[in-house]
Amino acid sequence: MPTSKSDAFVFFGATGDLAYKQIFPALQALVKDGKLDMPVIGIARSGWDVDQLRKRAEDSLKEHGGIDKAAFAKLSKQMQYLDGDYGDAQTYDKLRVALGDAQHPLHYLAIPPSMFVPVVKGLAASGCSQGARVIVEKPFGRDLQSARALNRTLHRFFREHDIFRIDHYLGKEPVQNLLYFRFANSLLEPIWNRDHVASMQITMAEDFGVQGRGKFYDEVGAIRDVVQNHMFQVLALLAMGPPANRSADTMRDEKLRLFRSMRPLKPEDIVRGQFDGYLKEPGVAKQSTVETFAALRIHMDTWRWSGVPFFIRAGKQLPVKCTEVLVRLKNPPQQVFDCPADGAVNHFRFRLSPDVIISLGALVKEPGEAMRGLPVELIAHRHVRTAMAPYERLLGDAIDGDSALFTRDDCVEEAWRVLDPIIGDKVPVHKYKPGTWGPKEADALIARAGGWNDPQLEPPVKVGQ
Repeated sequence: MPTSKSDAFVFFGATGDLAYKQIFPALQALVKDGKLDMPVIGIARSGWDVDQLRKRAEDSLKEHGGIDKAAFAKLSKQMQYLDGDYGDAQTYDKLRVALGDAQHPLHYLAIPPSMFVPVVKGLAASGCSQGARVIVEKPFGRDLQSARALNRTLHRFFREHDIFRIDHYLGKEPVQNLLYFRFANSLLEPIWNRDHVASMQITMAEDFGVQGRGKFYDEVGAIRDVVQNHMFQVLALLAMGPPANRSADTMRDEKLRLFRSMRPLKPEDIVRGQFDGYLKEPGVAKQSTVETFAALRIHMDTWRWSGVPFFIRAGKQLPVKCTEVLVRLKNPPQQVFDCPADGAVNHFRFRLSPDVIISLGALVKEPGEAMRGLPVELIAHRHVRTAMAPYERLLGDAIDGDSALFTRDDCVEEAWRVLDPIIGDKVPVHKYKPGTWGPKEADALIARAGGWNDPQLEPPVKVGQ
């Protein structure tokens, strides 16, 4: 359906960490590109004025990408600041006045989820939700029950197509490239099924800990922080069926079909880990059993993927910082040559960070008389240096009313349905040493599928470029 462009940008939590690290740089970039010519209204409870907000934005830009003098000057003129309590009706009355003639404001809730309800109620009571859109930051609930409750609350005041659940991972250029590579080329589709694919695995490794966010992380854990959202979205791009077109709902319908096909997880499908030293982090409970590592095995009941296991591994304090996908293909049905290589002889590898790699693993003949195989990779390598930042892309899309890169309510609930049986302390947490690949129990989860692929940041041997 036709959509109207937003004509005001309102962000709650204007003095917070998210605004400092992500929102101000994105707003300057949008102004520079001519995509943000409207009032920019920051709201917080810090006792500030607009000059302090402009100074905060300036400091943010100095630290995150630099200041563009012309763009920042224009952004500064567009800025307004409202100080007030989110539970006070007068805050929203002031916002209604500040919006002036704006008919389609975009409200960004860059605030803790506990504040979503009073804010959306305040927006509705003051008339600020009329004709408006709302951006909601993850987490989208803590489990299936809370996700459904959050959706019910949002739907009381906003239509679903006006709700933009933001997952910055979907705005990353390498993730977009994964979607494009799958459906812009014909080479994958004939083999992208149970007849040729043996298994798929996704690893999201971080070589650091909780970085002073112990209190927040101890309320979330790896599954809620990155698996339910980031990793499931990558999994959907890998395994969903071809969309009929590029429309937002067509794309999300295919994701929904995939999520609905996923079996609910059982305790034997997951291994949780916690790195040694986590309990000493400030803000972490002394007896915390929150996981900093999770490995999952997922099965899908579809014609395309029946019998193919999918694996997800995510953790902190691992050897490298890297996100990578490995798709192992089935071996040829008959061995013609002696001394076949152990394990899968063919694979596709998609590295999403820190650089971008798309590669095909194959065997070539070793030099000499013997007909032995040498594993190599045919690599197309592209390092993204000037790609649009995720928040710039996503905020620009929300302003335009394009929801293709945002998560829909039914997809959120289906993802939680899969994870709900194992959320919390339903499976034990195993200790692992920092700098290792997690607890050894995770190896048994994938042993029958050839083991984990541990990403190496040094590029492997290349044949071709």
